[in-house]
Amino acid sequence: MTYHPKSDFLHVMISRGYMADCTDLQGLDEALIAGVVPAYIGYDATAKSLHVGHLLNVMMLRWLQKTGHKPITLMGGGTTKVGDPSFRADERPLLTAQAIDANIDSMKQVFAKYLAYGDGASDALMLNNAEWLDGLNYLEFLRDIGRHFSVNRMLSFESVKSRLDREQSLSFLEFNYMILQAYDFLELNRRYGCLLQMGGSDQWGNIVNGIDLTRRVLDHEIYGLTSPLLTTADGRKMGKSEGGAVWLNADMLSPYEFWQFWRNTMDADVGRFLKLYTELPVEECDRLGALAGAEINEAKIVLANAVTTLCHGAGAAEAAEATAREVFEKGGVGEDLPTLALDPAELADGISVVQLIVRSGLAKTGKEAKRLIADNGARLNDAPLTDAGLLISAGDLAEPLKLSAGKKRHALVTLRG
Repeated sequence: MTYHPKSDFLHVMISRGYMADCTDLQGLDEALIAGVVPAYIGYDATAKSLHVGHLLNVMMLRWLQKTGHKPITLMGGGTTKVGDPSFRADERPLLTAQAIDANIDSMKQVFAKYLAYGDGASDALMLNNAEWLDGLNYLEFLRDIGRHFSVNRMLSFESVKSRLDREQSLSFLEFNYMILQAYDFLELNRRYGCLLQMGGSDQWGNIVNGIDLTRRVLDHEIYGLTSPLLTTADGRKMGKSEGGAVWLNADMLSPYEFWQFWRNTMDADVGRFLKLYTELPVEECDRLGALAGAEINEAKIVLANAVTTLCHGAGAAEAAEATAREVFEKGGVGEDLPTLALDPAELADGISVVQLIVRSGLAKTGKEAKRLIADNGARLNDAPLTDAGLLISAGDLAEPLKLSAGKKRHALVTLRG
């Protein structure tokens, strides 16, 4: 039987495709109707920026706020010191406290674009679990919290089981992660009245642990809701591109490259991505997603503009579209392309085109750049680049030089001065 939610939030979650599972759909629906529901998603500070893989859950928090509830972004200042082992083949590298704090400061810039923080009933809160984890007394924690966890049950969770089945080492440090995440939910409920934890479907076991722990320790009813783990139509993990992670911070990935990522969406994904990553009405998303031929490309531009506007502002989206039209339709050189600026001194003896391809981000290694050239995938000022030994001198950079990898990835090389 299909459940028809009464609350605006769950209606959005179900109709737009955000929901994979919920621990108690009817109970959560009733709580959402009864008053403002504080809900959280946790983010470990393993990098300076969130990436597109996080964007689905950021949009869930945004919709939560738009429907009158209170989002909590929980930064993992404490849990990042341990590392989430869920569905990983190896242990995460451990970061220093200073590196974790710097990452959190950098990540805050992105959240502020999607959520309104403040002191109002539905204003977002940004918290750090180091607040309660850093000061834990180990023996007290074992006695008061650890006794509620069954090791047999923890070993049965798919995220742990898959690691052990492959005979890959799981350290005791990582094994503790699920207890700490469960404790986060307990503390957020105790301190801030948080009733809901959301996350990707790989977090289901961790979320259920937190619900059980809170029920045992505080006798409070709380809920969990997970989103599907997205793959693109060709089976790739959402958020990965040829150039690596698609970062949300402009200083780690230019707004133009971000726009291009969405413009390059596969035809079959357009309707689904419009529902998940934009705020266009569902009917409009379906209409655009059903277009074919050249018209689907215009739908991809609508998608790229809407997502880029949310993340980087309307001006960045307009500039990216203008640059794309200049580059692709007129064969010109758009000013907004990623740019590598060289000092004249670097060009005294010339610089190899292979080096330029790597430094401009179009290839990760010299070997990859040479293969790109050998496979006829590289272009120089829109002409095929066939000579991997080509040297570029200062004279060649009197005008900006355009490098291309395939049809969709471009960069400019200019001379400083």
